[in-house]
Amino acid sequence: MRKVTAELIVKDPAKFAHHDRVFLNNPVVMQGMGLAPLVVLATSGQNAVMLAAAVALLLVPSRVVACLLSRLVPLRDEDPSQEELQKKLLPRALIYAFSPAVVYLAAYPILNAVFGTGLLSLGIYLPLLTVEPLLTYRFGRVQETVHKAVSKGLRITVGYALLLVLLGCVREWLSAGTVFGAAVGSRALLPMASMPAGGFIVLGVLCAVWRALAKKRREYLEKEARSLVAVNHQKEAERGE
Repeated sequence: MRKVTAELIVKDPAKFAHHDRVFLNNPVVMQGMGLAPLVVLATSGQNAVMLAAAVALLLVPSRVVACLLSRLVPLRDEDPSQEELQKKLLPRALIYAFSPAVVYLAAYPILNAVFGTGLLSLGIYLPLLTVEPLLTYRFGRVQETVHKAVSKGLRITVGYALLLVLLGCVREWLSAGTVFGAAVGSRALLPMASMPAGGFIVLGVLCAVWRALAKKRREYLEKEARSLVAVNHQKEAERGE
């Protein structure tokens, strides 16, 4: 662990965990975002990969486009006045709503070229990704920079894609005894895992395990950070003598 990271963890562990959108603060596990594609469509590894690719092509570009266009009606305060909200929330909402739709028009030909007719298995839920809170929830928040839009967008994309693929593989294994079409068991352990109801159950179990592991990881990082900072302070004190 680097000294700067250790000092940041010791100073504000909650803030450090908040910025880790991959594991410690995964948007699905911790905030419940993007559940519909997960429980309805992530029934196999192949479906999960197609969804992950769609999210990767949509999230960061649409976030950047919205970030740039929203500068026309920026929100610069954490607690803006009622008059400012009335003037700016509607145009910002439209910007954040239409940006993913425009990016989708460019992303779909790429997805179609890569996956072909396999995209048909995703049905209407593929274009519905454009209205996921993962892409649109920023409209009422303080204006962010392009760097933050890209950085945070990439972290959210990785975290969401990781859970997508994990859930898809687990559900395929439970419902069909295969992973990406390759047999890994003698029989299906939970056939209903391929249905939305089964998806909720499997996702709930995965989230519970994920949260427990994230809590353990956070406690471990805080302990290691405190130890490292204490050692560095001791060395600095010895050099000062």
